Amino acid sequence: MEVRTAAIRRNLERIRAAAGGALGIIPMVKADGYGLGVRRVVAALRPARPFGYGVATVGEGLELRRIGVREPVMVYSPVLPAELPGAVRGGLVPAISDLAGLAALTRLGEESARPAPIPFQVEIDTGMGRAGFGPGRAGGGQPPDWWNSVLHARASGLRLFGVFTHLHSADRDDPDSARRQIERFDRFVEGAGGVPADALLHCANSAGAMRLGSRTANAVRPGIYLYGAPVGRDVAPPDPVASVRARVVLARDVPAGTTLGYGATYRAGGDERWATAAIGYGDGLPRVLGNRGWAIAGGERVPIVGRISMDTCVLRTGSHVRTGDVVTFVGRDGDAELPIEEVAELAGTIPYEILTGLSRRLPRMEPDEAER
Repeated sequence: MEVRTAAIRRNLERIRAAAGGALGIIPMVKADGYGLGVRRVVAALRPARPFGYGVATVGEGLELRRIGVREPVMVYSPVLPAELPGAVRGGLVPAISDLAGLAALTRLGEESARPAPIPFQVEIDTGMGRAGFGPGRAGGGQPPDWWNSVLHARASGLRLFGVFTHLHSADRDDPDSARRQIERFDRFVEGAGGVPADALLHCANSAGAMRLGSRTANAVRPGIYLYGAPVGRDVAPPDPVASVRARVVLARDVPAGTTLGYGATYRAGGDERWATAAIGYGDGLPRVLGNRGWAIAGGERVPIVGRISMDTCVLRTGSHVRTGDVVTFVGRDGDAELPIEEVAELAGTIPYEILTGLSRRLPRMEPDEAER
C-alpha cells in the first residue's frame, strides 16, 4: 500500500485556505490515521503546525503521546469513567457528554494534586444523536441546567477547554440541515454565558470546513479529505493519497468451463488468462467485490472474477500479464485509475470503511519505497 504523505499536507492546506487561515486545524488521526499508519500521518502533518490532533479513544491518544506528540490531543468519543484517570495522566482532553461523565471528572479534579486544572471539552448534540448535551434554548432564553453544572465544575480543578458539535450531513448536495446544526451551535455559544475567551469552538468536519461557515467557531477538524476522499460534488477533489497494490503470484491460461473460487461462482466462458494476486479480504479487500470489482493490470482495467479469498483473488487478464507483475486495486496505473470513491461504491460502502479496513498485513510505504 502506497501512502503519499506530501498529498496529505497539500490536502490540509486546501482545508486551511477554504476554512480561513485564522482558524485552528485539528486533523483527525483516529483509527490508525484512517488506516494509513498514524506515525506516518503525524510525521506528514507536523510541518503544517496543526493546533492539535483528534482521536476516538483514550488508547489512541496515549499512542500519540508515545510517538512524541506534544500538541493537544482531544478524545472525541465519550470516555468511560474508568478510563478518565488514564486520560488525565496522559494529558489528553476528554469529551464530556453527560452529567455522569462530568461528575466522574470533577471527582478527579478534586482529588488531583496537579498544578494545572484538568482540561475537558463539552459536546453539544445538535442533531447527530449519538452523544452530547442538548443545546436547550441558549441564545433565545436561559441556558440549560447542565450548563450551570459545567461552569460550577471549574471550581473543582477542571478547565473548560472547548465546546463542539458533530455535523451529520455536511457532504450532502443540499447543506441546509448542516446549516441548521451550525446555527443551533452558534446560538448556544452566543447565549450560554461563561464560555471562556480562549475556549476551542468547533463544529466542522472536512465537508463543513470546505463548504460552510460558523459565526463562533475558531477551529475545524478535518478527516477524510486529508486522506484523499472527496466530500461533495461542489468541492474541489483532494489529491489522492492511498494506492493499494499487490503482485501476481500465478498467471495461467485455463480452458473453457474451468470453475473458480469458493462456491465455483465463476466459470470460464472460453479460453481465458487468469492472474492470481496476493491480496484478499484478510488484507482488507472487500469480499463483496468478487465478480463485480475491478483492478488495473498492465495499464488497463480487468475484472475480479470468482469469490475473493482471505489471501488471494483472481483477475481475468490479457496474455501480457505475467507472474510478478504489480496490480492496482485502488489508485492509478498509467492512464487507468480506480478512485477510492468508485471502489467504495462498488463495495456498497464509503471510502472511510475501505481505508480503515485495510489490515496491518499490507505494508504502508511511500511510492519511492515501493519501487525499491
